[in-house]
Amino acid sequence: MNTYYTSEENTQVLIALMKAHNIKKVVASPGATNVCFVASIQQDPFFEIYSSVDERSAAYIACGLAAESGEPVALSCTGATASRNYVPGLTEAFYRKLPVLAVTSTQHEGRIGQNIAQVIDRRVQMNDLVKLSVSIPTFHSDEDRWAYTVQINRALLELGHNGGGPVHINLTTTYSKDFSIKTLPNVKVIRRYSVRDTMPDLPNDRIAIFVGDHRKWTDRLTMAVDEFCGKYNGVVLCDQTSNYRGKYRVLANLVSAQSQYSAPCLSPDLLIDMGNVSGAYISCKPHQVWRVNPDGEIRDPFRRLTKVFEMEEIAFFETYNSLNSSEEIHSEYYKEFVAERARIAAKIPELPFSNPWIAQHTANRLPENSVLYLGILNTLRSWNFFETPESVTCYSNTGGFGIDGGVSALVGMSLANRDRLCFGIIGDLGFFYDMNALGNRHAGNNLRLMIVNNGRGTEFRNYNHPAARFGEDADLYMAAAGHYGKQSPILVKHYAEDLGFEYMSASNKEEYFTCVERFLMPKMTERPMVFEVFTDSQCESDALRIMNNLEVSAVGSAKQLAKNILGEKGVKAVKKILDK
Repeated sequence: MNTYYTSEENTQVLIALMKAHNIKKVVASPGATNVCFVASIQQDPFFEIYSSVDERSAAYIACGLAAESGEPVALSCTGATASRNYVPGLTEAFYRKLPVLAVTSTQHEGRIGQNIAQVIDRRVQMNDLVKLSVSIPTFHSDEDRWAYTVQINRALLELGHNGGGPVHINLTTTYSKDFSIKTLPNVKVIRRYSVRDTMPDLPNDRIAIFVGDHRKWTDRLTMAVDEFCGKYNGVVLCDQTSNYRGKYRVLANLVSAQSQYSAPCLSPDLLIDMGNVSGAYISCKPHQVWRVNPDGEIRDPFRRLTKVFEMEEIAFFETYNSLNSSEEIHSEYYKEFVAERARIAAKIPELPFSNPWIAQHTANRLPENSVLYLGILNTLRSWNFFETPESVTCYSNTGGFGIDGGVSALVGMSLANRDRLCFGIIGDLGFFYDMNALGNRHAGNNLRLMIVNNGRGTEFRNYNHPAARFGEDADLYMAAAGHYGKQSPILVKHYAEDLGFEYMSASNKEEYFTCVERFLMPKMTERPMVFEVFTDSQCESDALRIMNNLEVSAVGSAKQLAKNILGEKGVKAVKKILDK
C-alpha cells in the first residue's frame, strides 16, 4: 500500500514546520485520532519515531531523549484521556526546561461538552505544565492558513525560547482517509535571533523600517537608524505616533491610502517592523518582514514575517552598522518615496470643511516643541496625511484602540510638563465619552482641546465603511447620531466656560481661520482652551474620498470599474477563478 501525507492541510503544515525547525524525534502512542499525523510522518525518512503504548511512559521517554540528545522531542497521542497521562512527564519537562512538544490530536472543539465519546476539553492548561498551548483547527480559508502557520511557528520556537521548555499543540483532525499527498506545502518559516546569535545577511536592495506607536526616541537610537538607512538604502515609514524625526522619515499614509494606485515604493525587499500597534493602516507589501523588539514575540501584521530579533532596537541597528564599514551614503529609496509623496500631495485640491481640511491647514502650524494627542480612526487618519513640525511629539490611544480615555490621556500629558503646550484633537463621541476629565482640578493652562463635532460617529458614515451602505439609517444605531445635544452650539460652551476654559467655535472655513490663530498661539495663555469645530458627515466622507483617490493607475481604475460592475462578491469570485 502506497501512502504519503494526509490530505489534512493543518497536519501538513505542522509536519513541514517540524522539519524546517529540525524536530525529528517523535514518541508516538497508538490511537485513531492521531492516525493522520502518525501515518504521515512514519513514511517520511526525516523522522526518528519511537512507539510507547503508555502515554505516561511516553512523556518520560521524551524527557530522557531530549535531555541526552539535546534536541526537541515530539509526542503524539489520540483523544479521550490519553493526553492526561502526559501530565507527570510534562511537569518534569517544565521544571527542567526540556524541549518536549506534546501534539495531542482532537476532534472538532465544537464537540466539547456535547456528550460525544472520546472528546475532552484541553483548552486550559495547568500553570506549570507547558510554556505555551495552541489549538490548530482545520483550515478553511487563506486567513486560517496564515494565522495558524504563525501559531505553529510560535509554538515550535517557544521550545527553545528563554531557556526552553515543553509546549502543547492541540491538533484537530477530520479522520481523513486520503494519504495521497506526495509533497508537503511550502510554508513560511519564522526564525528568532538574540544578541548572542550570528545575525543573518540583509538583502542588497530597498529596506523600509516601519515604526508603529513609539515612545520618545533617544538621540543615540535616531543616529543609529539614520546611519543604518544611509548604509543600506533605507527609509523610515512613519505615522504621527512613530515619533521618529531623523533624516529618513516619510509620513507614508498619503502614498499608501491611494485606493486606485499602488506605488512601487510600497513593495520593499525587506520591511523592519519596530514599535507597537499602529493606527496608520499602511498598506505596505514587503517581500519579507523582520520584527525587532526586546519582547521577542511573534507578531505578523503584514503577514510576511520571517525573522524576529529579541533585542533592544539600538543593539540591532548598531550591530548591522558595525558589519558595514562603507562610508558611501545610499539614499535612493528614501528619495524615491519622498518624490512619490510630493507628487501625490501636489494633487490635493481644495477639500470640504472636514477633519482632513482642518489637518491640512493646522498640522504644520503647531507651535514648536508642543505635544499632540489624536483621537483614533477619523482624526488619526486625517492628521496622518499632513506633516507636523519636527519638534512636535504625537500620541494616540492605539493600544486598546477605543474611544474612551482620549481627553484623560491629554490631561495626563499636560501634567508631565506644565511649560509645554499640549494639543488634543478628538471627535464628539470621544469627547462626550470622557468629558469629565476636563473637570480635573489639576488641568493647567497648557491644555488646548479641539472637538470636531459632526454629531455622530462619522467613521460609520464614511463612503468606504461597511455601514455606509445603510445611508441615513446608519445614524440610528451604528453611527449613534443625535446624542449629546445634536451639535448644540451652547452645550460644550457652557460646560467648558463653567470649568474655567476659554471657549471658541467654528462652523465654516472663515470662522475656523479666525479662531485658529488664537488656538495655536505659542505663548501660554491664562486659561486652557476648548475649540469646538462643527462639521458635516457628508463633507467628512467626501474629503476622505478625495484623499484616497488623488492618484489613479490603469490597473487601479480597472479594478474599481470591476468592483462597481460586479460588486465585492463578484470580484472575489473572479479572483478565485484566476487563481485556479
